[in-house]
Amino acid sequence: MTEKKVSVFSLAVVVAALGYFVDIYDLLLFNIVREPSLQAIGVELSDKAQVLVASTKIINWQMVGLLIGGIIWGTIGDKRGRLSVLFGSIALYSVANFFTAYVQTVDHYAWARFIAGIGLAGELGAGITLVSELLPKDKRGIGTSLVAGIGLFGAVFAYFIYQVSGDWRLCYKIGGGLGVVLLILRISVSESGMFHAVKQQAHIQRGNFLMFFTNAKRFRKYFLAILIGLPTWYVIGVLVNLSNRFARDLYGDNRIDSGKAIMFAYVGIAIGDILIGLVSQYFKSRKKALLSFIVLCIAGLILFFSPFNHTDTSMYAICTWLGFSTGFWAIFITMGAEQFGTNLRATAATTIPNMVRGALPLINLMFLDLFQKSWGWNLLKSGMITGVIIMGITLIAVYFTEETFHKDLNYVED
Repeated sequence: MTEKKVSVFSLAVVVAALGYFVDIYDLLLFNIVREPSLQAIGVELSDKAQVLVASTKIINWQMVGLLIGGIIWGTIGDKRGRLSVLFGSIALYSVANFFTAYVQTVDHYAWARFIAGIGLAGELGAGITLVSELLPKDKRGIGTSLVAGIGLFGAVFAYFIYQVSGDWRLCYKIGGGLGVVLLILRISVSESGMFHAVKQQAHIQRGNFLMFFTNAKRFRKYFLAILIGLPTWYVIGVLVNLSNRFARDLYGDNRIDSGKAIMFAYVGIAIGDILIGLVSQYFKSRKKALLSFIVLCIAGLILFFSPFNHTDTSMYAICTWLGFSTGFWAIFITMGAEQFGTNLRATAATTIPNMVRGALPLINLMFLDLFQKSWGWNLLKSGMITGVIIMGITLIAVYFTEETFHKDLNYVED
C-alpha cells in the first residue's frame, strides 16, 4: 500500500497537537494550583507534613491512572482504531476536569485525578501513532515534533490562566471546556489507512500487550524505548520541581518559584520538541538528533550543579536550557511507534511514555530514599549521582536502539 501524501499542517496533525495541548494543560495543572486547591479543601498549608501527604497521594493516584490508562488505551487503539482513543480519552478526562472543579476532600481530589490520569494516558500515543501512519516517512519526524511542541505549550497556558484568574476551580472548568471543543474538531479527522488494512485481516492479533513480553527481540526494543525517555522526568520531576531547594543549597537565600521554573522549562521543552524534528530531518536520522539533545542535556546538568548557578536568574535560565535539551519527547515516542508493527503500534506509542512517567517514583526512590535517607547524602550529591546514572542508562539505550528514520511502517508483528 502506498503512503498517502498528507501535509505536516493537515487537520490530523493540527488536531493531534491541540489534543496534546489540552492534555498537558490538565496533566500539569495540579502542580500549578497545588497549594491554593489543597487549602480550599481543608489542608493546612502551615502543616508541611500534611501538605506533603495530601499532594503525594493525589499525584500518585494520577500516576497510577496514567499507567493503567496507557495499557487500556493502547489496546483499544490497536483493536478499535486510533480515533476511538482520541475521542474516548479526551471525553473521559474532560469529565474528570469538571468533576475536579467541585471536589471538597483530598479523597475526592485523588479519585478525580485518577480518572483524569486514565483519560490523559491515551492522548499523545494515539495522536503520534495516527500522525506517523498518515504522513510520508520523510515527514513523520517533523509532524510528530509539531504535535508535541505545540502541545507542550499547554503547560505555559495553564500557568498564565491561573495567574490571570486566580481561581483554581475555574482553571479545571476551562480544561473541561477545551476538551469539549476538541471533541467537536475531531469529528472531521480520518482514521489511519494502515489500521483499516490490518483490521480486515482477522487472523492478526491486535493490541495484545503481552506480545511485548513473549518475544525476546520485541521485549528488548520495548524496554530500550522506555529507558530513552528517563531524562525527561528526572529533569522535570527532580531538578525543576525542587529547584527552590537546590537553589538554597547552591547559593543560599532565593525567591525561586518552582511553578514558574516548571513553566520556563516547558517553554524550553516545547521549542526543543519542534526543533528536534528539523534536526532529525537534517541528519536523516532519529538517533543523531536524539544524541545531539542528550549532549545538550549533559551540558545543562553540569551547569545546574556548577558555581555558575548562583542566582535566581541563572537558575531559571538553566531550567529553561534543561527543558530545551529534554525536548526529545516526541522523537522518543515516534521511535517507539516506528519500531513496532501496525497491530501493536498504538499499544507501544501509548504505553511507552506512560511507563516513563511511571518511572518517576522509582527515580525518587533512588534519589530520596536510597541516596538521602539510607546513605545520608546531601541534596546536591544525590541529585548529581542520580543524574549520572540516568544519563548513563539513556546513552546505552540509544546506542542499542535501531535507527527508524527511513522505516516503512506498513507491516505487522507476528
